[in-house]
Amino acid sequence: MPVTTNGWVEELGAERAALGRASTARRVADVLRTRITEGRLAPGTRLSEEEIGAALGVSRNTLREAFRLLAHERLLVHEFNRGVFVRKLEADDVHDLYAFRRILECGALRHAHATDESARGTAVDAVRRAVEAGESAAAAGNWVDVGTANMAFHQAIALFAQSPRVDEAMRHVLAELRLVFHVMAAPQTFHEPYLNDNRRLLTHVAAGEFEAAAQSLAAYLDAAESQLVTVFA
Repeated sequence: MPVTTNGWVEELGAERAALGRASTARRVADVLRTRITEGRLAPGTRLSEEEIGAALGVSRNTLREAFRLLAHERLLVHEFNRGVFVRKLEADDVHDLYAFRRILECGALRHAHATDESARGTAVDAVRRAVEAGESAAAAGNWVDVGTANMAFHQAIALFAQSPRVDEAMRHVLAELRLVFHVMAAPQTFHEPYLNDNRRLLTHVAAGEFEAAAQSLAAYLDAAESQLVTVFA
């Protein structure tokens, strides 16, 4: 489950030193987006300028610009006279996100043969680390961390495209997707079956079977979309 508001704000203090002189709105947006992708911020969470600004040591103007960037990514919404909130998504968002994911992820796998061997090896290693992290979290019964490992798995799939733009688009889409996952009342029931699917995909990419991996992933995404849309309905 997401941590309490005060808890996640306090944790932001650890990011303060990393910001340093580069405490730009974009870096602040990266910090908050990561918290969303990790499942730390649930849809509907109100973001306090005072608390977050103090935790990160940034000005109100910098923070507002970061909020604006994340609103452009459809992660936050500004409600007049109420403040800034983490966005709540709907079934139409799920359909659009999964359509985009099929293009990005399946396309990245089908493009893998065109990338150099070193880049493919880096991507396979990243996929393997994510699969192992998910399996370890599941063994410990930590299903929030299983979800986070799953985000890392799909970010690693994007590496097969060997494109910084694809990597960036994937980061944005996965942050939105994590907001969708909050609708699942039983995260173990949702995430557990995909641990085996992720392991199967790792087997394909490690063997260089990229078309088989793309087809397997397409079926995987179809099943996940159907589950989520049913819950929204």
